[in-house]
Amino acid sequence: MKNINRRSFLEFLGLGTVSLLTTGFVPKTPPSSLHFGKLKSLSASSADRLELAKGLRYEMLVKWDDLISPTDRFGFNNDYLAFLPFDKNNPDDGLLWVNHEYVDPQFVSGFLEYTNTSKTKEQVEKEMYAVGGSVLRLQKVNDKWQVVFNDTFNRRITGMTEIPFNWPEPIAGAHSAIGTLGNCAGGVTPWGTILTCEENYDMFYGERDFKTGQRIAKDSDLGWYRYYDYPPEHYGWVVEVNLHTGAAQKHIALGRCAHECATVKELPDGRIVVYMGDDANNQCLYKFISSKPGSLSEGKLYVANVNFGQWISLDYDEHPTLQAKFENQTEVLIRLREASRFVGGSALDRPEDIEIDPITGNVLIALTNNLAKAEKNYLGSILKISETDGRHDSLTFTAETYLTGGEETGFACPDNLAFDAQGNLWFTSDMSGSAMNNEKFPAYLPFKNNSLFLVPRTGEKAGQVIRMANAPTDAEFTGPFFSPDGKTLFLSVQHPGEYSVLPNRQTSDWPDGRGAMPRPGVIAVYGI
Repeated sequence: MKNINRRSFLEFLGLGTVSLLTTGFVPKTPPSSLHFGKLKSLSASSADRLELAKGLRYEMLVKWDDLISPTDRFGFNNDYLAFLPFDKNNPDDGLLWVNHEYVDPQFVSGFLEYTNTSKTKEQVEKEMYAVGGSVLRLQKVNDKWQVVFNDTFNRRITGMTEIPFNWPEPIAGAHSAIGTLGNCAGGVTPWGTILTCEENYDMFYGERDFKTGQRIAKDSDLGWYRYYDYPPEHYGWVVEVNLHTGAAQKHIALGRCAHECATVKELPDGRIVVYMGDDANNQCLYKFISSKPGSLSEGKLYVANVNFGQWISLDYDEHPTLQAKFENQTEVLIRLREASRFVGGSALDRPEDIEIDPITGNVLIALTNNLAKAEKNYLGSILKISETDGRHDSLTFTAETYLTGGEETGFACPDNLAFDAQGNLWFTSDMSGSAMNNEKFPAYLPFKNNSLFLVPRTGEKAGQVIRMANAPTDAEFTGPFFSPDGKTLFLSVQHPGEYSVLPNRQTSDWPDGRGAMPRPGVIAVYGI
């Protein structure tokens, strides 16, 4: 990234506001064109269309299978987004990163599960290409954002890209992995790279039974290991990508789990803190604190005990329990979930996206739901953590519920979070497509399709939850990310029509309509 240092980059993206507040300087934020006092919340909808609150409009930026260069196409099921301008003096030109989480074989490779045929190697390779991420040149021309197709910066990172491990020891016998996959949410580093997180990695290459050494395959996995026998331990990491060069590395020090996100905070001395959630029932919340400025490999990983308000070290040398169960620190990091239980990490309700409040410095965590508990949590909540003395490297904190899903608040299953330039909270919902609008799941019926919500910080509607957008059938909104001027929200529309049964019946034809195949895509929402 040229002509931009860490401090100005953080200010530019609105990520450094907390540090600036401690110095007594509060940057000016652009006024919003939305009049929050007059905003009217949308009604819940089950229609197969993208609906926006009055005052907002959207345009499609890119959708699955669009050509982005002479040799590459946009991937499937776009999730996390991050826009990084080339220069703070020209915020209308930069690079957009897009995660591609997973594939629906019936759309991507033409494989139909119910035909009882075997998936071919060619079909597997099509699926491998469709995951990972896309880098796109994005420019604002005549007040509209557009992808610069065929730009030299446009590229793909896929399930076939070789990516080295940032770790001194080999992982499952290798110093690099083939591909990144399950790419869900992510984060932005102070030095202008992105972090993309490998979430449900076991649906691609299974998981290891560490007692027997055998691969465990899920009933619904994609079966890639039948042609490409890559170790499961090569996946489930946080991956750093340089958008300018495409260079990538997997950060072992951040641990291995179903990473939903990696939210970065730079401390005043240059050290790095990364907050991460493990998106699965009864899994944990993590924090990495670097021991050196700008490092994602040197430091300690901690797990949260929410009941006692403690960050517990996962350092092998500090726990006789870990020394009795694991061979070394590398094995602790590979088998992070097991290690976390041994040291007292709290089992949470699917900790997904995490954002730091730019005004208070509090850490918000979306706890989506938990259907594995006896007292099933269908609706989810947003947890607030206040670090002791406001220090993000503190090892103690207090925790309380910020918002709870339900008919009173109007939402269920919070997922991705984002703050706008005024410090208002935006979040998306993630009700499963199999449960939405399904009488077998009455808890979800009032909410209909997944949606985008706003919680204003000030004004007569401060603290209220306002439904700002409704997603098409089977879809969810993901990856909300604001443009530098705060007036555009980049938003992914993921897996529309996911529960279609081809070739006979589709549940959605968004965005093209007229019975066309549904396609995930990225939109620009204007009028913020």
